[in-house]
Amino acid sequence: MITEEIKQSVKESVLCWLATSDMEGYPTCSPKEAFTICGENEIVIANIASPGSVKNIESNPNVCVSFINIFKQKGFKLKGTASYLSSNDIGYKKYAEILTPIIGDAFPIKGVIVVVVNKTEPIIAPSYYLVPGTTVESQVSQAKKNYGV
Repeated sequence: MITEEIKQSVKESVLCWLATSDMEGYPTCSPKEAFTICGENEIVIANIASPGSVKNIESNPNVCVSFINIFKQKGFKLKGTASYLSSNDIGYKKYAEILTPIIGDAFPIKGVIVVVVNKTEPIIAPSYYLVPGTTVESQVSQAKKNYGV
């Protein structure tokens, strides 16, 4: 399910966005700083400061995780079912050990959000298909100019 291309995109992305729904069914989207792929069909996200996301997952586990490389302006949406493991839960340690090298000792990991991915879709900036001749290289060059890099 999770391809090498998706794994590479995760490595190139600084943040992901976790979309959940609250108890009234309203969508919410929250940035997450520490995330990685685990195995062939899981994406794991550290709960650093995510009480709303955790609460929403408890009432509706259907989620979407999105991430892009801001220079390439490409990435992926991963849809699936989330579960939450607090630091006292069985299985927490396995996932926390994967996330700790990403975070270091900057933040405590309160728990982990584990998403079992059942659908993937690419995210591609519209200029790739609306502007003739757009390439990854031209997108990176323009993004660097836009961001002053």
